[in-house]
Amino acid sequence: MIERKEEMAVMQVRVLIVDDHHHAREAICEILSYQPSFKVVGVGKNSAEALRLTDEFMPDLILMDINMPDMNGLETTRLIKLKYPVIKIVMITVSDDITHLFEAIKNGAQGYLFKNLSPSTWLEYLETIISDEVPFSRDIAGQILSEFSLLQPYDNDQPLTPREREILGWVAKGLTNREIAFELDISEQTVKNHLKNILQKLHLANRVQLTRYAFENGWVRPE
Repeated sequence: MIERKEEMAVMQVRVLIVDDHHHAREAICEILSYQPSFKVVGVGKNSAEALRLTDEFMPDLILMDINMPDMNGLETTRLIKLKYPVIKIVMITVSDDITHLFEAIKNGAQGYLFKNLSPSTWLEYLETIISDEVPFSRDIAGQILSEFSLLQPYDNDQPLTPREREILGWVAKGLTNREIAFELDISEQTVKNHLKNILQKLHLANRVQLTRYAFENGWVRPE
């Protein structure tokens, strides 16, 4: 029994890294080495290797560069998500092009990270991705939110209560359950219960789908 508990305590998130730049792959491996809960199981330099290594290792998380020579990371992400929807994929890039943000969401990515962020920010963000807390960083969520507000009308005819719409807005802005609870002066469990109701009403499976749905349908907008 003790051995089983110890085994569970050291369970790791199995990570596949895909980037066409050697130094970038090394840097990402180094960042992940700071956190024992992450284990790099494979490293690829293009989409073909990404697809092959995904089949071989079935990672929990893929860190996928957007720009690669043969097929970009966005299309590679789409293909992987079609075959393995449970695998979490985070796009990595040096660009803050809003078009890439949209495409990442549409192709099923769970997150979006800039290469110039600090290692501590990377690790904190990836931990929240694994726990299904924050699909996108707050800054990126704000960009997407602002852009969609220009493209989509705000629809008040929706099956959510005012409180649920309020929580949906905070989720789309990238806040965790704990941060939402603080903003609304309610318990974290109450936030979780509201999210369960929202997901059930919209027939969605998780927080990532909820955020994507909110953006694409213009259900949330900047204050």
